Amino acid sequence: MAITQKRSKRKPTGARYKSKLSKKQHELGSNPTLPKIEPVKSKRLRVMGNNLKLRLLASDTANVFDPKTKKHKTVKIKNVVENSANRHYIRRNILTKGAVIETELGKAKITSRPGQEGAVNAVLV
Repeated sequence: MAITQKRSKRKPTGARYKSKLSKKQHELGSNPTLPKIEPVKSKRLRVMGNNLKLRLLASDTANVFDPKTKKHKTVKIKNVVENSANRHYIRRNILTKGAVIETELGKAKITSRPGQEGAVNAVLV
């Protein structure tokens, strides 16, 4: 069954809304992409307006910005140290925005949305 981003079929009182419309493509949703620390793997999706979205399924590298030297560097990700999105994501090594990762340069905080943007960008902490 398709995942929809439509309003609920029930009113706050519990009564049902009269259904007049069928499912539309613009209401279509999808399951979350939970990128892991593995060799790079991504998927292209066709989204609204015939555009493409690059979903990152796995990545073992990150584009890290060093605020002191003002330089970017691509480094290997070792593991996830902290994740405010979900405490179980730490054990599963899932990369999300705001997660703190251990890299070759030290700890870094992810600033991009890997599951939707197709890249892992981070800033050294």
